[in-house]
This record gives sequence, structure tokens and C-alpha cells, in this order.
Amino acid sequence: MTNHQAYLLGFIGAGKLAGSVIRGLVSAGFCPPTRIIASEPNHEVRDALVRDTGISGTAENREVAQQAEILFIGVKPSVVLPVLHELAAMISRKVVVSLAAGVRISSMEKSARARFLRALTNTPSAIGSAATAVAFSSHSSSADKELAKKLFGSIGVVVEVEEKYMDAVTALSGSGPAFVYTVIEGLAEGGKRCGLPAEVAFALASQTVLGAARLAIESNLSPEALRRMVVTPGGTTAAGLAELDKFGTMDGLIAAVEAAARRSRELAEETARDGLPAKPHPHA
Repeated sequence: MTNHQAYLLGFIGAGKLAGSVIRGLVSAGFCPPTRIIASEPNHEVRDALVRDTGISGTAENREVAQQAEILFIGVKPSVVLPVLHELAAMISRKVVVSLAAGVRISSMEKSARARFLRALTNTPSAIGSAATAVAFSSHSSSADKELAKKLFGSIGVVVEVEEKYMDAVTALSGSGPAFVYTVIEGLAEGGKRCGLPAEVAFALASQTVLGAARLAIESNLSPEALRRMVVTPGGTTAAGLAELDKFGTMDGLIAAVEAAARRSRELAEETARDGLPAKPHPHA
């Protein structure tokens, strides 16, 4: 490597999602933390990440762009194109992975001549339990694809999709954890109202969701078949499911995913329409 490639992985922005990916990669041993550098303007967030993981941190996007071989764009969607425009000369022909919702590869390719791909993942990446979908550009090589799948496979499950499906992925696996946390919160609150101490209710609710999810994955049975394994006609579960139907819980979850996907499409349209601002923002 040259002096301008001191690091394997570089992150432009290291907030909630990108920080989770970094923590997961370090924990999984994908590469030594000394081979990762991240730029983050919030010094408290940056210092905590460096302290927790042992990676290198900086406030300068240019430092990351110059020194890393593979770049991750972990900034807000509205900032992606200005950042790429600013760093265009330094990222030419490098592999650039966008973690942002609603910013199309075609839009990014107008800002810089890099080998772009998109990876929609989620915060459970921090503990190696991510659900990630990757979409590649026509310029992605077979080596690029193999690298991306190996990288995201080290922190969870990874699937390849066409880019047209990324809005749905954003809604389902990107926003999905927040929807699941709402389910956990609701289950725990129900337990509390039935007399359980708060900490007991939360522990049981969280483990119940985890166990149900693992059984769904490992059994290969449909949700309907798994439900039938729990329900006894006229029993307690049947009574609870009747209340879920009455309050439209299923419809609410479907609507939540659809709303998130719709917002992702809107972000993409806004990005394509508005283009670059006159003075790109200098930081993530």
C-alpha cells in the first residue's frame, strides 16, 4: 500500500448505523481495528467509538478518503451527494459503499467516478445479527461483490437484491428494528399491567421475541404454522390473538413498512430532483 492507503476500511460518518457496523466488524474480527478509520464531526461520538473499538478517528472526511482502500458513506441521505462531490477526486475508482436510504446509485455516479454499491443494513450489526441487502452497480466487479458479501456476512445475514427493491429493504430491515422494539415494549407493558415487575416483564418480552425469531429461522415453518403450534382453541393465546385482530395489529405493522418504503422513495426523488447544493456541507 502507498502512504495514501494506510487503512483497509474508511467510514465517512460514524453515527448510529455506521457506528454499529464498525462495532460489528471489529467484534467479528473482519480486520484489525488498526485497519479502520472513521471521520465523525461529533467529537463525543467519535471519541466513544475510538475508545470502544480501537479504530482511528478523525474529524476530516478528506483524511479518510485519501487513506482508506474501501469507503463507507454513513451520513444522512441529504448529505451523501455533497460529500461525494467534495471527495470526488480522492475516491475515483475506489469501492464506495453507501449505507444511506433513498440515494440511488445513478445519482451517486453523477457526483464521482467510483465503484458504488448500496448496502441497507441495521443496528443489530453491532452484535453480529444484522439483516443486510446489497445492490451493485454495473461497474461492480465480481471481486467487489464477493468482498461486500463477505464483509456484511461477517456481521449477520446478507442477501443480494436489485436496486429497485432497496426502498422495501429500507422499510423492512432498516426501520424494522424500531417496529420490533415497539412490539417488545407493548408485550412488556402488558406483563407489567398483569402484575410483573418491570425488569422481569422486559426480560421475558425480549427473550420471547428472540426465541420466536430464532425458531422461525431455524424451523423453516411459516408464521401461520408456528402460530398453530402455540394456539389451543379457546385457550389463552387464542384470546390474546383475538385482541390483536380487534386492534388491527397486523394491519398496523404492514402500514408501518409501507409508510417507511414510501418515504424512502420520496427521499430518492428529492435527491434526484434537487441535486447538489451550491456549497456542499464539509462534514458528515
